[in-house]
Amino acid sequence: MPQTQAVSPLINLLPLFFIFFIFYFLIIRPQKNKEKEHQKMLSGLAKNDEVITSGGIHGVVVNVKDKTVILRIDENVKIEIEKNCIVYVKTAKTN
Repeated sequence: MPQTQAVSPLINLLPLFFIFFIFYFLIIRPQKNKEKEHQKMLSGLAKNDEVITSGGIHGVVVNVKDKTVILRIDENVKIEIEKNCIVYVKTAKTN
């Protein structure tokens, strides 16, 4: 009867490590970079910046608070939203 060699448990886990490695570099790392870029954009938010919210509302920043922003979306119409709802800063207006 032939004797079989014992396979190291680490060799059995090698495909799992390989899948995790691919998962990290294709999904997790780019998402972290995107989140850092978004936080940098939000920290640079200033008065008179034109922004677009996650709900598709276009407005101009009137006031920046700690966690919220007041947007002017039309003449005499202002709304207060969370900073994280801002997805894009179009331009910085200069008055």
